[in-house]
Amino acid sequence: MPYILISTQIRLESGPTIVGDQWSDPELMEYLGATLIKEFGNNFEEYRCDEPPRLVLDKLEKRGFQVVSMTGVGQTCIWTLHSKDGEKE
Repeated sequence: MPYILISTQIRLESGPTIVGDQWSDPELMEYLGATLIKEFGNNFEEYRCDEPPRLVLDKLEKRGFQVVSMTGVGQTCIWTLHSKDGEKE
């Protein structure tokens, strides 16, 4: 899994942080302290952790991920990270 996308709502910059979907690497999600949840009304599941994005980004950097992009969409901040370690040869 060479790419990961994390996000948080601007008014919730202290957490929670969305760190993956139901197809994300379970070992990485455990490392991030994330829990798989499904909110009422959604037809998908997502991994969330209670930590703010800054701490999640610090943890991902230790795992070899680098931020390649960051943007704001409405009231949401989104970071895209890439890891060369996760690429298959």
